[in-house]
Amino acid sequence: MTTPIRVYRQPVSRYWWAKRRSYLLFMLREISCVFVAWSVVYLLLLVHAIGAGQDSYARFLDWSGNPFVVTLNVVALIFVLLHAVTWFSSAPRAIVPHIRGRRVPPNAVLAGHYAAWLVVSAVVVWLVMS
Repeated sequence: MTTPIRVYRQPVSRYWWAKRRSYLLFMLREISCVFVAWSVVYLLLLVHAIGAGQDSYARFLDWSGNPFVVTLNVVALIFVLLHAVTWFSSAPRAIVPHIRGRRVPPNAVLAGHYAAWLVVSAVVVWLVMS
């Protein structure tokens, strides 16, 4: 009769991710997807309310003024910005473009992403405000 082999597994703290800044940022980025999803749902609710008529849009605006919804949207904005910034910071490692046989510096790739983000944001603001 043989006994089963038991492998020792070192216990891992439930808060292992809070001990190092890089792990904490990783976990915050992972949880940010929930807030990105909320932003999409909120936008779809807005589009539906606009399409349903003036009364529906007025009810949506009243609901959006609820302190809980305002707080949720502020937290979502912070997480969406974190998500975007961490996504852009990973781009120079994921994209390695070459021009004339030479590698484009990572800072140039990052600057290009932020410049494109700024241009797209300016166009959206211009479209909304005009």
